[in-house]
This record gives sequence, structure tokens and C-alpha cells, in this order.
Amino acid sequence: MQAIEAFIESQGGPEVIDWREVALGEPGPGEVLLRQTAVGLNYLDTYHRDGTYPVPLPSGLGVESAGEVIAVGEGVHGFQPGDRAATFGPERTAYANARLVSAASLFKLPPAIDDETAAAALLKACTVEMLVERCAKVEAGWPVLVHAAAGGVGLILVQWLKAIGATVIGTVSTEAKAHAAREAGADHVLMYKSDDVAAHVREITDGQGVPVTFDGIGMATWDVSLKATARRGLIVSYGNAGGPVTGVNLGVLAQHGSQFVTRPTLFDYYLHAGERAAGAARVFEMIESGAVKITVGQRYGLQDAARAHADLQAGRTTGSTLLIPEH
Repeated sequence: MQAIEAFIESQGGPEVIDWREVALGEPGPGEVLLRQTAVGLNYLDTYHRDGTYPVPLPSGLGVESAGEVIAVGEGVHGFQPGDRAATFGPERTAYANARLVSAASLFKLPPAIDDETAAAALLKACTVEMLVERCAKVEAGWPVLVHAAAGGVGLILVQWLKAIGATVIGTVSTEAKAHAAREAGADHVLMYKSDDVAAHVREITDGQGVPVTFDGIGMATWDVSLKATARRGLIVSYGNAGGPVTGVNLGVLAQHGSQFVTRPTLFDYYLHAGERAAGAARVFEMIESGAVKITVGQRYGLQDAARAHADLQAGRTTGSTLLIPEH
């Protein structure tokens, strides 16, 4: 089977993304051949591309995709040709119209979850499940601060938190994104580039601050997160859109009230098969129930990935972004 796939030979801007044709053989032991119908774009992809997260070179790109199983290799159980499946990695070969992928990294899709929803949601929604329910263990009634509340993860995070009974304070960068965050259920929406976010958060919480801050921006909002989080509160720093947080002085956590900070990654919480299965099942439940609606804000052709990367990093996207392969 002939396929087209993205690769990079050096790390840098979107222009380093290149394309090649490859001949895919039969799947080996433990592998399946997946014909891809939708590929998810994630900030993680830009970190692999630009060197924020160094990867061995040359490298493929992309971790999230959905499609149809065409063939299965020896020892594969639970999948057969014709099944619909999705993955969020860790294999970095998702930017392709077809590929060989480990069966252990795949999730079988329930009938109610279409391919585009799966590719737009799986990585982000599993990230949210991990952040809210396993990492921060948010409880009903808590006020919670969510930076980048209209992003791909942010919109899901807002809905998930509302579904479990939290009060959501979201930050955004534009009026259009403020509207999207409100539509997702945010109780309060602040403009992080112009508002005094920490002061507003303190006002909303009667001076206490929030017990949990979810910060997917990084260095640009680190000081705000410290000032907005309550005494003995938790800052969950899970992204670098505004630059990585570096040189953290632990004394700062004491100065702001004996705070906690964590830098979680999804794969540390989805390490074992049981954890992966339970997390995905919870995600599918939340989507099927309507508690979480997945917003696909934009679609690009697969080979327009460089433009999609540029738009994502410039803040020109809302919700989830898909790359659509041609067949």
C-alpha cells in the first residue's frame, strides 16, 4: 500500500515539515495497518517539530488519528479488518493517510463516536480526564481557574469541570474566544492580556484564590497563576504555549501560601493498559452523554500541516483542529 507521510530532518519552524511517499508492507507482529480518515493537530506536535521536546531525527510528526483497520498482524487480538480505531500515540507517525501502528496504542471506537470526533478529541479529552480526575482530583463546588479556556484542551476542560460541578473562571485572548468559553459553560471569562486576572480571581473567590489552576500557557501566565491560586492550592502547569516555565524558585511557592505545582504528562497517567482503558471509557462516556461536546474549529488538508502549525501557534485557531488526508 502506498502512503504519504510527513517527516522532519531538523527541528525548527513549520517550514521544516516535509513529505514523502512510502510503501507500507503487511503489518508485523502486534501491528495493524490503519487507513486514516482524520488526524488531530496538537500543541504537542509543535513541540516535537521546534525542539521544545527533542526527538531523534529524522522523525515523523503527529500522535493522534482515527481511521479504519485494513489488516492485522500476528498476535493482534481485539481488532479485525473493518474496525474503526483511534490512537493518541506515543508513536509520532500520525501525519499520514495510512500507516502501520502498534495495536496496543489503539482504542476501538464505539458506534456513537465518529472518526473526526475521535481524532479531534482523544488526546485532548484524555488529557482533561487525567488533569481533572487523576491529577487535581477536582471536587464539586470548587472554583477553578482555566487559562486558554477556548483552546482545544481548554474548551473540553471547561465543559468537564462544569459537568462535575465546579465553578469555572476562564482566561482568553480575544472576544471571539471569550464567547466560545462562555458557550462551553465558563462562569467567568477574563482577558488575560488586558485584565488584572489575579485581582479578579481574588474578587470572585472572596479573597481566597482558587484551589486549582490549570495553566496550559506556561511562562506568560506563571506569575498570574501564583497570585490567583489559594493558600495550599495546586498549580497544574501542563503546556508551553507562552514559553516553558524555567528556573522555578521553590521559595516562591512558600511566599504565595505553601502552594503545590505539578507538570504532568498524559503518558505517565496512561501508562498501563488498565489505566488507558479506564480513561478512554470515561472520555467516551462524557462525549456520548453530551456532557462534553467536541468543537472542530478548523480543518486543513493533510499536506497543509505547516500552515496549520503556524495558525495554531499564532493563536488563530479555536477548539480542535483536524488534518484531513486524501485517498
